[in-house]
Amino acid sequence: MAALAGRLDRTGNNVIIAASDSLKDFFSSELPGTEFISFPGFRPRYSRHLPQYLILFLQIPLLFHHLVKEHIKLRSLIGKYKVDIVISDNRFGLWNKNIKSVYVTHQIRIPFPALFRPFEFLGVLFHRCIINRYSLCLIPDLPGDVNLTGRLSHGIRLPENAMFAGLLSRFSKNEIPDSTVPGQRKYYTAILSGPEPQKSIFKESVIRLFTRREEDLVVLEGRPGRIREGRTEGRITEVSHLPASQMAGLIAGAEGVISRSGYSTIMELVSLGRSAFLVPTPGQTEQEYLADYLSVKGWFSSITQNELRHTDIITFVSPAVPIELISESESLLEKALGEILKDQKDENHSGDSC
Repeated sequence: MAALAGRLDRTGNNVIIAASDSLKDFFSSELPGTEFISFPGFRPRYSRHLPQYLILFLQIPLLFHHLVKEHIKLRSLIGKYKVDIVISDNRFGLWNKNIKSVYVTHQIRIPFPALFRPFEFLGVLFHRCIINRYSLCLIPDLPGDVNLTGRLSHGIRLPENAMFAGLLSRFSKNEIPDSTVPGQRKYYTAILSGPEPQKSIFKESVIRLFTRREEDLVVLEGRPGRIREGRTEGRITEVSHLPASQMAGLIAGAEGVISRSGYSTIMELVSLGRSAFLVPTPGQTEQEYLADYLSVKGWFSSITQNELRHTDIITFVSPAVPIELISESESLLEKALGEILKDQKDENHSGDSC
């Protein structure tokens, strides 16, 4: 979403960010000077032990509560700030029939655990009803066989208002600064993301592994608002947060990268022409599917978190990421931006009925 907001901002549009307070420091760093509105959304709880799909299932009533709540709150924000277009990053309730509303998602099909796969069509129908409330649905991926999302947005009938928008990333392979680490030694990069307590478990596992490997590791903790200077102990350097250009440099210059298989992380890696060792958050079916799909494709490698916690050996390789994932994204994004900004008088959208 930061990538899309940045493009709109650079083309002279007045962009207002409405998000949870936890993201304020991030957007202040990425889009300095942009107005920020506190707009909390649904934040699912996570467990150290229970299956994540079970935890999410139990929170469905809370999800619907937030859907209605954010839909009502949006009305007042539109009037107060004279909003013309609303762009929602996977938030179900941010549509309004009086203005253009854009929904961004990479999973038209929300993957269910294997045990409940026969009921997956119900999730598809529900998501389609949500999407059809919006004027436009952007899928941050490429059409055709060369794609990053597989069955999440391919091999399924798309809503009539959906279009592929190419990969959305803060990074550009053509704008990578030289990476700098103490002594210019060879190093590996770990990118942390996602909710606690799994984020800390992942960090502990990676640091344990590299302590035994006796190789340099830079850990990007993803904590905007914290101290940016690196804290080094032995061969491990931990960095709370970095501006996008510096973060891109540390990723691009690394001997290897290990990260979660969140889709935003995957898009940013691909935009830099980098692959990685993917470790999906346990119980997050989307991340588990993406890690498996992309490793079968041969573009990434993957390992489960449990395997990572009990191994001393992983071999970093450099799978080839297809160049067309990068080269074709720009034209798709330009077309999508044109659709977003097209005069609403010319809009003639009629989606499927729920």
